[in-house]
Amino acid sequence: MTTIVGLVFLLACVFGGYVIAGGKFDIITHSLPHEMLVIGGAALGAFVMANSIHDIKHVLGGMMKIIKGARFRKAQYVELLSLLFFFVRLAQTKGPMALEPHIEKPEESAAFTKFPQISKDHHAVLLICDYLRMVGMNADDPHQIEDVMARELKKLREEELHPSHALQSVADALPALGIVAAVLGVIKTMASIDQPPAILGAMIGGALVGTFLGVLLAYGMVAPMAARLKGVVDEECKFYEVIRAVLVAHLHGNAPQVSVETGRKMAPSQHMPSFQELETVLQDLQIG
Repeated sequence: MTTIVGLVFLLACVFGGYVIAGGKFDIITHSLPHEMLVIGGAALGAFVMANSIHDIKHVLGGMMKIIKGARFRKAQYVELLSLLFFFVRLAQTKGPMALEPHIEKPEESAAFTKFPQISKDHHAVLLICDYLRMVGMNADDPHQIEDVMARELKKLREEELHPSHALQSVADALPALGIVAAVLGVIKTMASIDQPPAILGAMIGGALVGTFLGVLLAYGMVAPMAARLKGVVDEECKFYEVIRAVLVAHLHGNAPQVSVETGRKMAPSQHMPSFQELETVLQDLQIG
């Protein structure tokens, strides 16, 4: 929502200031379709050339994140910490093998079923099940598990950041593509050099619309969208860092409450449940 508000405010200030200064929209509206075809078409073509079909779909999916923001709020962090508390408590009291029914078929697990928002997150389910399975296979060296999880989370973050990098590449190219459109407009103007000054002035103004659009699209729209998407991805990745923190703390031999508290501290401050809030939820936790 803040992205849309910011975009509306930006356009209002740019074009409002132009009108207040005495500018006229005739030249802009006349040139806009042609300049946008050149700049937008070139930018889209370059984007398609630089990315695979999978990457293009990934970017399109990432556009919704720009508008909606990060998926995880306090409720999701409470659910995740509650689920992890159940698993580490179960492993501590009944042994790692007691986890097998839950991690081999998470879709049938009573634990995952109780927390539907977590069970719907593919990455979270895979992380929890894969590393609890490794613990059941006697891979219980906390330093080794932490290192492997850190590498996987780094890979996940890099993959999720690709849409942001792709948008930033487009933003970097737009000012130059605006110049291309402007140069084409100048070439067109030079072919009509025998026209009166009023006509030439309008043609040159139309050519400069290309430069204006390239810069505005780059620094006023696409680059901020890329930065916003990067911020959303970074925030969402902290959700998975909570899983790593809890499991590693458990492997170090900490009590379930301590392991979960370690994970709680990894949550973003604006979404982190208080100690008392989480304690109340854990005390009421019952999984059949």
